Amino acid sequence: MKFNKTVLDNGLRIITIPMKESTAVTVLVMVEAGSKYETKDINGLSHFLEHMCFKGTEKRNGVNIISRELDSLGAQYNAFTSQEFTGYYAKVHPGHLSKALDIIADMYLHPTLPESEIEKEKGVIVEEINMYEDLPQRHVHDIFMELLYGDQPAGWNIAGPKETVKKMKREDFVKYRTKHYVANSTVIVVSGNFNEEETMRLVEKSFAGITSSEKPTKIPVVEKQKIPQIRMKAKKTDQAHVVLGVRTFPVTDKRMAALQVLDGVLGAGMSSRLFQKLRDEMGVCYYVKLSADEFTDHGFLAVSTGLDIKRVPEALEVICKEFSRLKTELVSPEELKKTKDCLIGNMYLSLETSDSLAEFYGMQEVMKGFSVTPKEFEEKIEAVTAEDVQALAKEIMVDKNLNLAIISSLKDDKELVKILHL
Repeated sequence: MKFNKTVLDNGLRIITIPMKESTAVTVLVMVEAGSKYETKDINGLSHFLEHMCFKGTEKRNGVNIISRELDSLGAQYNAFTSQEFTGYYAKVHPGHLSKALDIIADMYLHPTLPESEIEKEKGVIVEEINMYEDLPQRHVHDIFMELLYGDQPAGWNIAGPKETVKKMKREDFVKYRTKHYVANSTVIVVSGNFNEEETMRLVEKSFAGITSSEKPTKIPVVEKQKIPQIRMKAKKTDQAHVVLGVRTFPVTDKRMAALQVLDGVLGAGMSSRLFQKLRDEMGVCYYVKLSADEFTDHGFLAVSTGLDIKRVPEALEVICKEFSRLKTELVSPEELKKTKDCLIGNMYLSLETSDSLAEFYGMQEVMKGFSVTPKEFEEKIEAVTAEDVQALAKEIMVDKNLNLAIISSLKDDKELVKILHL
């Protein structure tokens, strides 16, 4: 799948992915500015700023004008914030590309950030935080990150603490945005059905006013752990929601393909080891998910599930045994092939649309500074051997890497501590 990357003199990166057969086109703007670029006194500002960019510009001076214009195009649009980046996108009919690009560029480059709207939006952000805290299946991942990284940006909530959000002032937004929303921290992706030459001219024109200054850096993650760790949050729930995982490595590590295959053996599809064990054989859960989360300077592999509270120790023991099994037994040729085929097939199916392709290339660019094509991803997965998976398991599946976060009515972790051994 062809893509082109252009770097302008000011450092602005433009990625184009033509899809002549597509009936849509997506404009995605990503900036290397997320919660890991914050200080504690403004934790949550990256996410809050993402909200505020929809609240009007000098050209579109009104709270609802941007959303009305995008709705009038029949656009699918939104924004998102992570630890590492913030993104803004609109997906439209190809005939509306010029207009969509103008709107996204305008809200990215020229938000007015009205004080009155900041004060109102504080209530929205606080309720968003409350919503996630009321969803234990979601909130347990926040507990897991706090456990892994503690009081450093990687361990902070992306939305920030409610009290910090309430104290934010307009000057905080202006200062942060001026520092981070600069050319060499920005990636623009256009994917779908469009004329490449004409679109490049439109992008350069739309973003001609972007600030050029030094690209900000973030505080490196510090990882310190010698024994298994547990963090429990007491909450009256019908299930125990748990995340059990191990520390891994950054997204650019050469072992990443092996990690993805290892992840797939444990959790890719309904025939994966942990789905079969926990759901089909034990009947102890409804969902079980695996994720190999990749960051610029750290990473982890984690299992998440919702369990019968009485059977938490039993389930955790089985997960630990499956972790250990990867160290002592080679994955069979049949299971290895099935896992690879599942990973590769799912990857191609997930890239059918212009927005999914834009995200695929945009995230690689901001996280790694380069992109691989789906075909190159396939080749890397196919090259992984059973020996690679076992060697990696021996390296990461060790006691000192183990971390367990749990939200439930359980109050005593003594029994669980005894189980956390590989």
